[in-house]
Amino acid sequence: MKTNSDLSKQKYMEKHNFVTIADLSKERILYLIQMAREFERHPNRELLKGKVVATLFYEPSTRTRLSFETAANRLGAKVIGFSDAKASSVSKGETLKDTILMVSNYADVIAMRHYIEGAAQYAGEVAPIPIINAGDGAHMHPSQCLLDLYSIYKTQGTLENLNIYLVGDLKYGRTVHSLITAMRHFNPTFHFIAPKELAMPNEYKLYCKEQNIKYQEHTAFNDKIIADADILYMTRVQKERFSDLMEYERVKNVYILRRNMLGLARENMKIMHPLPRVNEIAYDVDDDPHAYYIQQAQNGLYAREAIFCYTLGITLDDIRNDKTIID
Repeated sequence: MKTNSDLSKQKYMEKHNFVTIADLSKERILYLIQMAREFERHPNRELLKGKVVATLFYEPSTRTRLSFETAANRLGAKVIGFSDAKASSVSKGETLKDTILMVSNYADVIAMRHYIEGAAQYAGEVAPIPIINAGDGAHMHPSQCLLDLYSIYKTQGTLENLNIYLVGDLKYGRTVHSLITAMRHFNPTFHFIAPKELAMPNEYKLYCKEQNIKYQEHTAFNDKIIADADILYMTRVQKERFSDLMEYERVKNVYILRRNMLGLARENMKIMHPLPRVNEIAYDVDDDPHAYYIQQAQNGLYAREAIFCYTLGITLDDIRNDKTIID
């Protein structure tokens, strides 16, 4: 007779794409969080020894690319790829399909960032190996979302019934779009704080209504507005998403979080940011106990180790029973 552990292993041992957080059930999100916890305890292992990871970044990146590559290295894999598409055959006109098929000859899994929405979904349909979406345009950023969920879980002790305030660029912010999708399982209350030019798109507000997710919208940003926040999620106004630079100049410094705005904040409140920041969090906030964005970035390593293992069919039981830990 099969035990629950056997059934769990059978259920999760298949290889998976990791393209959108919308595909993940509540059970699977919590499963991945448990995997990330195991990697935080022991990040250095040889679970991927003999594997090759490809990182294909068609857009600039620091944290996402380096944390994916660090995760692969800490798990014993080799890393290939490019951080600038101009240095690849893309500059000669090679299509995304041909690049994906070619790289699939060399690697066991591909982590890809692309400027076109839906590019990762397409890659997942044509590739014979797992695809990890490292961000596609203004659409989704599921690996960032998993590290955000892990950060929230670590700091709040739960994902359930939280007040989450999303501030800044909610129009183009793929991280906040992913977070809304993932939190549908956990009865959140969202507060959307943005100028009208960068307001949450109607499709995500409609999604909230369809999923019975409570939300409020604000244009003001002050100590009283954010007093009830459990998570204050700041975002950068993304210059690269604007076709009209005058519009960018009008909104780039609308919301700046300063330390003197935190006097009414809940004791448990944590400030998160997908980074990089520009002007939206003043440097005097860095030493405040509510600041969590640097630790949040560190959590990306553990979350991405979990994602690599998940996509390659390595289970939570495999991780817990792993004998390749390197101290």
